[in-house]
Amino acid sequence: MTTDTEEPTLTVDELAARAGVTVRTIRFYSTKGLLPPPVIGPRRVGHYGRDHLSRLALIEELQHQGMTLSAIERYLEQLPTDLSADDLAIHRALVASWAPDAAEDVTRAELERRAGRALSGEDLDRLSAMGVVAYPEDSDSFRVDPGLLRLGVELLGVPIAHETILAARTVLMEHTRDVAQELTRLFRDEVWGPYRERESDPEHVAAMKSLSAHMQPMVVQALVTAFQRSLKEQLREAFRAEG
Repeated sequence: MTTDTEEPTLTVDELAARAGVTVRTIRFYSTKGLLPPPVIGPRRVGHYGRDHLSRLALIEELQHQGMTLSAIERYLEQLPTDLSADDLAIHRALVASWAPDAAEDVTRAELERRAGRALSGEDLDRLSAMGVVAYPEDSDSFRVDPGLLRLGVELLGVPIAHETILAARTVLMEHTRDVAQELTRLFRDEVWGPYRERESDPEHVAAMKSLSAHMQPMVVQALVTAFQRSLKEQLREAFRAEG
């Protein structure tokens, strides 16, 4: 296993094989700025490393979320330039939870392509009720939230009443909004406030910028972990009581 400090050693063919893509795809991503350039070694041969593998995996996950290449390009441009391969792996693991929520207008054919299945009128009504898609009567296009599409399509096949899914969504939205507000207040009062008083300290400024850039994935990871543990405990107690 390599580390981020080791020199990149993969040729473009080896990178393509490891990532499960074609060499042509890698070169295309490079021309679009989605991949950093390789390290040029002897005989002008480019070499790639873990950061390239991690970025390719992140691009693949973003595509699975229904994002176009132009949207992925804008997304990657917003990431800090010094992210390590491990940082990128965290982004990939959490991208379904905090992918950009900018909606896109697509045709029904494109919506079904992204969903990976045909969508009936009932399916569209359920996706609309979940806030995944919207389709104005005076338009032939659908406005879709790429970050929610995969989850919404998966829920179409879950044997749970539609009303129950909507009730669960309401509970999650209400409580996560409260958590977000409280965390924002805590960050503002306990972290950002002291920073404002120490703006003349270059090291502190750099640390704050780094924290701000990495805060969102760290918070989401903490929330997901805490929720999973709490849910397991509650389900265990509920079924124990039933038994």
